[in-house]
Amino acid sequence: MKVLITGASGFVGNAMCSWLTTHGLEVVGAVRQLPARAQVDVDYRIVGGLDSGTDWRAALAGVDAIVHCAARVHVMRETADDPLMAFRSANVAGTERLARQAAALGVKRLVFISSIKVNGEETAEGFNENDTPAPQDPYGHAKWEAEEMLSQVSKETGLEVVIVRPPLVYGPGVKGNLARLLNWVERGVPLPLAGIRNARSLIGIDNFTSALHACLTHPAAAGRTYLVRDGKDISTPELVRRLGRHLGKPARLFALPAPLLEGLAGLVGRRADVQRLTGSLIVDDSRIRSELGWVPPYTLDDGLELMARAWLNRTRTG
Repeated sequence: MKVLITGASGFVGNAMCSWLTTHGLEVVGAVRQLPARAQVDVDYRIVGGLDSGTDWRAALAGVDAIVHCAARVHVMRETADDPLMAFRSANVAGTERLARQAAALGVKRLVFISSIKVNGEETAEGFNENDTPAPQDPYGHAKWEAEEMLSQVSKETGLEVVIVRPPLVYGPGVKGNLARLLNWVERGVPLPLAGIRNARSLIGIDNFTSALHACLTHPAAAGRTYLVRDGKDISTPELVRRLGRHLGKPARLFALPAPLLEGLAGLVGRRADVQRLTGSLIVDDSRIRSELGWVPPYTLDDGLELMARAWLNRTRTG
């Protein structure tokens, strides 16, 4: 099988290329420009940006299936004048262009990386695939619109579409809140998180690529939507303690009530960031386990240890 990975130089795309080549698949990597650290077994093809005008035909030549990792990603500090239109341009129009050109060239299946943000931002009950979508921000709205568009393209063309909605994906090279936590724990910064009583589903990058591989190759995945996770949910203070253990640093935690934390964060425009640390977001991944027989190959601690090791090595290797 020959597989096109879009966004092949990104966090997920690069890992997906490694996973598939290791498992014997032929990989074409679509990129804006050749990566500084190209993988020798990947056939890189430059396609430029992601929008309604992208021409994917050269990258799609001879391809059997696609894992669509390229996207305008969720950012903490938005700079676009109209964020929803910016997300729609890349994540809806750009994805539709890819899907329609792929279908015209006889590609069989497209695995689309969506987001748990389609379900919503917070739940202690457990999101599942049957929930009514409730996206709260422009990124989540655009991902939901892309899912709906792909469903229509599939009906019109016969292209098999598989939707995967991950929670936070972590691993070597992670950015955002987890990178901040790693930095703070390594530096010994006291964190006011000891009193937080929440639970979060996460998925390590190697578990995620394993799940995407199953969605790519299993006959039963066609037309389905799946939620994924490592299998063990974790509170924010416990996450900090485990990061400290893997970094070889003590976790310096003290308690402040969550409403006070969020209020203080709101004064400096960081309420949403803190809510991601204090709130619960649990994922029910029973569908992918039962339908595809998928089991995460690595534990949560396996993934955290790998991420911490890469963090400690970042100066030497980066």
